[in-house]
This record gives sequence, structure tokens and C-alpha cells, in this order.
Amino acid sequence: MIIDIPEGKDPILYVWGEMVPGIGPAASKFAMSIYEDGTLGLREFEAARLRIAQINGCLFCQDWRTEKDGIKVEDSFPDAVTGWRTTADFDDRTRLAAEYAERYAVDHHGLDDSFWTRMKVHYSDTEIVELSMCLGSWIAFGRLNRVLGLDAECVLPSHVGGR
Repeated sequence: MIIDIPEGKDPILYVWGEMVPGIGPAASKFAMSIYEDGTLGLREFEAARLRIAQINGCLFCQDWRTEKDGIKVEDSFPDAVTGWRTTADFDDRTRLAAEYAERYAVDHHGLDDSFWTRMKVHYSDTEIVELSMCLGSWIAFGRLNRVLGLDAECVLPSHVGGR
């Protein structure tokens, strides 16, 4: 881990809650609102989230599986996300979510009219904005966890036992 954590402190609670009290709790609330208030379907949500996790290299994020209404994606889903271009396991919305995640993370200047035309066939403007906010959250906070080494040390408290 890159930063020093006081003895007896949980690294994630300390970093996200105590180190920068004016920013950390607000960032945590935003990150959690993605899961609590999001309206996207599980498969497109997880395809986008996992693609960002793969790009970020966040160990925790790659291992995590979001649950909606008691359902999680199948065990083979991460492999399908890696092969999003050719997998037969994705419908158009799921494939577009993975594509958007990758392009948002590594080539956002390359999001051209052709991409947006395809995207708008399958996603409403509201869904595009929601997915964009999710992607921004996952890039920022997944990278924060990875860069500081928190991803190998922590389990988010609200998710203990939910993996």
C-alpha cells in the first residue's frame, strides 16, 4: 500500500472517511449512489463496470459482482467482457455498454457520430447520462483504489458478505 494506515484502522474506512473529511465521504456517497439509485439493467451495468475494472486493473473491482434483485451475472461473464467484440453471450445493449466503457476510458476523443448513432438506437438520453456518470465514478475511484494499493487490502464495508 502506498499510504500509511494507522494501526487498527480499516484502510478503506480511513482513506475514504477520515483522511480528507471534506472530500472522502462525499466521494463515497457518489460511488455508492451508482449502485443504490441506478436504473440500468444488470448485464449492461456489469459489462461497463467490469470493462473499466479490467482497464483500471483494480483487483477488488474485478472480483466484485453487482447484485440486483438477488441476481448476479454468470461466472463466465468477465471473460465475455474481455471478448466483448466477438462474444455470443451479449445482446446489443450489453456489447455497447462494454464498448462505451472501453472507449470512454482510453479514447474518449474517438467517440464519433457513428458510435453515437448506434448508441442512441439502444439507449435513451437519460440512460446515456447515467452510464456516463457510472463510468466516471468507476474510472476515478477504481484507479484511486488501485494506485494507492487499497484494492488488494480492502473490502467495502457495505459489501462484506455480499460478494
